Parts: sequence; C-alpha cells; structure tokens
Amino acid sequence: MWILVNGLAFALYLLAALVGRPRGAAAERAPRARGQLDLATVAMLLAWLAHASTFVLVLEGKHEPDFGFAPALSLTFWLVAAVYWVESLYYPLQGLRSWICALAAGSLLLTWFFPPFHIKPPAEGIAFSLHWAMGIAAYGLFGAAVLHGAMLWSAERALQQRRPGLAGLGPGLALLTLEKLTYRLATLGFVMLSAALVSAVLFSARVYGKPFEFNHQTVFGVASWLLFAVLLLGRHVLGWRGRRALRWLFSGSALLLLSYVGSRFVLQVILHR
Repeated sequence: MWILVNGLAFALYLLAALVGRPRGAAAERAPRARGQLDLATVAMLLAWLAHASTFVLVLEGKHEPDFGFAPALSLTFWLVAAVYWVESLYYPLQGLRSWICALAAGSLLLTWFFPPFHIKPPAEGIAFSLHWAMGIAAYGLFGAAVLHGAMLWSAERALQQRRPGLAGLGPGLALLTLEKLTYRLATLGFVMLSAALVSAVLFSARVYGKPFEFNHQTVFGVASWLLFAVLLLGRHVLGWRGRRALRWLFSGSALLLLSYVGSRFVLQVILHR
C-alpha cells in the first residue's frame, strides 16, 4: 500500500513539475484569476495529499518508520511544499512551484532505491519524536528559505547583468518582498533549530547521562546554528543584504543538510550500517 501511494505522489509531482514549468517572464508575471486552478496546481495539491498519506500510513502502523536520509529529504520537501501553498495565497510564486515539485519527486524516488534505516526509539520515545519533528521542521523552513534565496540571487544577478535569470527563479514579485520572505523563513527555521538542539541536549542528558555526543551530526548541527545566528545578527545589527547575507544562508543550510541527512547517507550508503 505504501509503495502505491508513494508512486502516485511521485507521478503527480512529476506531472506538476512538467506542466507547470515556467514559459517566460511574461507568463510568470501574468495575474491569475481568483479561485482559478490550472492542471499544475491541481496535480501538486493531489501529490501533496498523497505524499501526506505515506506519513499517515506510518503513524497508523501500516508501514515501519524509516529514519534514513531519503525519508528525511522526502518529509523536508513535503514541508517546503506546505510553506509554498501558504505563501502562494498571498504572493505570486508560480515559478517556484515547478522546482519544488521536481525536488519532491526526486526525494520520493530516493526512498525506493536506498535501504530503510530502522531504529528502535529510546525509552523517552515521545521526547525523541518531538526532537526529530522539530529538526525536520527546521529542515523544511530552511529549505524554503534557500529556494527563496535562490530566487533572490537569480533576480538580483539578472538585474545587474541585464539578462534573464534561471527559468522560474526570476522576479515574480518585488525584490524587497522576496527578501523579507526569505529571512522571515530563516528566522522561523532558526527558532525551530534552536528548539531542536535544546531538546537534544535535554533528551541526551536524561537518557544517556551526557548532554552531547561528539559526532558529525552534533558538530555540523551546532556549526550551522552558529552560522545562522551570525546571519540574523548581521541582518538586524549590521544591515547585511544581498549576496553577503545569502552566502551565510546557503553555507548554514549546507552544514545543516550534512548534519542529519549527510550523516545518515554516510551510515547507509558508504558504511552500510
């Protein structure tokens, strides 16, 4: 059952990515009538619901929980799609839709080809689940922030060089609005990441008797938190904008990706553990 629902979500995401791909700057800026739904929008909505159903099957005990890197990416892009849906109610972000659908489809495809990573939750199962959920929420928010940042980078570069930006990542809305959305998402992601790290310290101290376990996941997680802290401090105190701020956002997100997804990838694919 799970593989059928997963496959349906993959096919619908792929359809939405192909049908909804940008066809030029004029199409990106064209207003859409209120309440109007095109094929790409419907396909993405159905894909998102099918994607959500795979998690429901896990919660209902019909599929064993998988804590590997591929399901983590899958859940991340499901959350990114959810953020997109909320924002698209207020801002013209149609160009971003195709990229999100393509990334979500790719993450679902990965879950088919890599072996599952099953772990037995510790005694503090609720605390562990809460920590994991907050960490994935941070992944989703920073993933959305990175996609917005890519739009911002492409639009600024296109303005400076007077040539079109990357397809779909053009100025679909005012640059100041796009910048505000980017760092609003980054701020929310930082809050969730902070909560995840605090819960990890409390959880580890209670279960294992020590607040930190020195490993790659801890090192990359703390390093990414420091980079994001510097980014937000630079934005609010020093007025960082443009490419300087985006470099900090992209660097911190790369370290965060290496923290959980990277460590799980090494364990599953390289070390076969």
